[in-house]
Amino acid sequence: MSTQRTTGRRKQAVAAAAVVAALLSTAACGGGDDNNEGGSKSGAAGFDAANNKVAQASLAKKGGTLKFAAAQDADSWDTTRGYYGFMWNFSRYYSRQLVTNATEPGAKGAAVTPDLAEKTAKISDDGKTYTYTLRDGVTWEDGKPITSKDVKYGIERAWAQDVLSGGPIYLQQVLDPKKEYKGPYKDKSADKLGLKAIETPDDKTVVFKLPEANSDFEEMLALTSASPVRQDKDTKSKYGLKPFSSGPYKFQSYTPNKSLILVRNPEWKQASDPVRKAYPDKITVNFFTNANDMDQRLINGDYDLDLGQTGLSPQGRTNALKQHKENLDNPVSGYIRYAVFPQSVKPFDNEHCRKAVIYGADHESLQTARGGPVAGGDIGTNMLPPSVPGSEGQKYDPYESATTNKNGNVAKAKEELKACGKPNGFKTTIAVRNNKPVEVATAESLQASLKKVGITVDIDQFDGAQTTGIIGSPSNVKKKGYGIIIMGWGPDFPSVQGYGLPLWSSDYILESGNNNFALIKDKAIDGLFKDYTKELDDTKKAAISTEINHKVMEGGYYLPFVFEKFINWRSNRLANVYTTDGYSGQYDFVNLGLKK
Repeated sequence: MSTQRTTGRRKQAVAAAAVVAALLSTAACGGGDDNNEGGSKSGAAGFDAANNKVAQASLAKKGGTLKFAAAQDADSWDTTRGYYGFMWNFSRYYSRQLVTNATEPGAKGAAVTPDLAEKTAKISDDGKTYTYTLRDGVTWEDGKPITSKDVKYGIERAWAQDVLSGGPIYLQQVLDPKKEYKGPYKDKSADKLGLKAIETPDDKTVVFKLPEANSDFEEMLALTSASPVRQDKDTKSKYGLKPFSSGPYKFQSYTPNKSLILVRNPEWKQASDPVRKAYPDKITVNFFTNANDMDQRLINGDYDLDLGQTGLSPQGRTNALKQHKENLDNPVSGYIRYAVFPQSVKPFDNEHCRKAVIYGADHESLQTARGGPVAGGDIGTNMLPPSVPGSEGQKYDPYESATTNKNGNVAKAKEELKACGKPNGFKTTIAVRNNKPVEVATAESLQASLKKVGITVDIDQFDGAQTTGIIGSPSNVKKKGYGIIIMGWGPDFPSVQGYGLPLWSSDYILESGNNNFALIKDKAIDGLFKDYTKELDDTKKAAISTEINHKVMEGGYYLPFVFEKFINWRSNRLANVYTTDGYSGQYDFVNLGLKK
C-alpha cells in the first residue's frame, strides 16, 4: 500500500476523532436517568442511558422479532468451540450452564448465579470438590430432561481438540492437568463418560473432583464451554451448524456468513429458568460484508443492534453522533487492542527486535486510528485491563507509551534494532481481519510509523470468521511470515487467569485455535499462574496478577494500542437494555426486549 494513501487515511482518522470528541462533549450534556422510561422524542432512551444501568426496563413486552446485524459470523456456534465474546453472549439464548453470569448491569453482571443448578456449588473445605444439584423441569428442545450425564458429556467435548478446536480449555487444564483423558470420541468406556474428575451419582447430581484447588473454578463453569450436550445429538464438527437447544430458543435456520434465525423452544419452561426472560418470539441475525453498510442500516432503523458489540465504524459513529446520539452508549470495554509478535517468525524471536517495534510505533496515531481517546480509549501502556484485579491502568507504562514516547522514539527504536542485529531494519507482515475497518486503519498507522525506523511492513487481510485456522494456527503463522498480528482480548472472567492464561501460559499453546500468538514459554510466568490458582487471599492474588503483567511487558511480546471504549448503537425499539461487565461492556443480549 502506498504511503500517500496511508497518510490520507491517517489524516481522515485524526479529523474523524476530533469530530467524535466534539460531538460526545455535546452528547454528554444529554443522557437519561437510571430508568429513563420516557426516553427522547425519537423514542430512544438518551445518550449513555444503558451504560452500566437499565434503560426502559418496564417497557419490555413479550413478542416481536429482535433483529441483530453483524459484520462477521461467529468463530463457531458450537458451545465447545466458540470463543468470540459476542458468541458467548448470544449462545445463552440456546444453551444453559450449571451457573452463568448474573443478568445485571455493570460490575454486578460479572457475578456468578445459578442456572441449571439449584444453587452455586457446595465446595469442600480443601477447595477440591464442587457439588451441584440440577433444578426440576430443565429440558432439551424435544422435551427430554437435561441430566447430569449431559452436563458431563458437554464438558468432556473440550478434550476432543483434534475435532473441536477453538474454544477455551480451562476445564481441561484444571480437571485433567496430566492430559490422561482422550476425549469422548476416543473414550473406551461404553457410555463415553470416562473422565474421572466428574462424577454423576444420579441424574440430578454433578460432582467435580479437582486434582488441585483453583480459586476461579466456578467462573470457568459459567462459560459457554461448560454447556450440556446430549450424546445422541452430537454431530461432532458439524454441531455448530445446528446446536441442540437447552435454552428458550432453538435454531430454525442458519446459513453461514448470511443469516441465522432462532425461534422459541416450546419445551423451555420459565419456572425452571431464573435467568432468562425470553421476551422476543424470534431472533434474527443478518451478516454483512461491509461494516459501513451495516452501520448505515442500523442508523436507518432496519436492525436493532450490532452482534459484534465492538462499536460503530468511524463513518457510522460520526453520522450517528450528529443525528442520533440518543441511541448511543459509550462504555469502557474489558478489552485491550494490541499487536502481538509471534516468536516463530524471525526476527521476532529476538526481544530487541520486538522492542524496536514498540518504540518505533506512534502510539497517539494508533489511538487516533481506533477512534481517539473518547471513542477508542486511553493509550494502552500494558496488557492487564482496568477491570481485572491487579491492574495498574496507565500508571504502569514501561515504554513511556502514553508520555515521553507517545509519538514514537526513533532513537530508542534504532538502538533496539542495533541490539538485535538488524541496524538497517527488516521486513515483516502484519495480519489483520478484513472485516474490521478500524483494525485495518490501525495496521496502516503502524505501517507508516515503522517505516520511519527502517521496518518495512506489508499488510495481509484475512476473514475474521476464519481466525482459528489462520492466526490460530502457529504453523500457518510461521508459513505466512506473520511477524505482527493485530488482535484484541477481553477477560473470559474477571481475573488474571480469566484474561491472561490463554495468552501467556505455555500450557495453552495449541495447534489450532491458539491464542498464545507470541508463543510465550516462560517458566517464571507459568510458575506465577500456578501460585495464583492456589492463592485464596484477594490482595495476594492481585499482587501476583500485577507481577505477571510486568513479566509479559518486560519480554516485549505485545504492543498495546488502547484500553478500549466503544460507541455502541441501540435502536428505538429496544427495552430492558444495559451494558454488563460480564461480557466486557457489551449489551446483555439474553434479556433484551422490544418496547410495548
